[in-house]
Amino acid sequence: MHPRKVARDRLRTLTDLPNVGEATAADLRLLGIETPSQLVGKSAFAMYADLCALTGVRHDPCVIDVFLSVTRFMAGDDARPWWAYTAERKQMLQQTNGNG
Repeated sequence: MHPRKVARDRLRTLTDLPNVGEATAADLRLLGIETPSQLVGKSAFAMYADLCALTGVRHDPCVIDVFLSVTRFMAGDDARPWWAYTAERKQMLQQTNGNG
């Protein structure tokens, strides 16, 4: 759902979350996440690694941005577009890979 249309009081399905459409909802279900509340306390980076391992495919790193947007939203942050997390993701991956 577009971040501007998200309403915290109407979070019933995964597609009620910011930046989540049917494809991302399917990825989340593959990870065992069926409801928005199950995202509380999850690591976007660990979710991405698990998704890649489960599917045997290296997904686009922008998936991490989407996962950051929903985990942060469920932690209480405002709904933001997924690309608002791109710079943070790149910085964190650079630090993790020892290049920063």
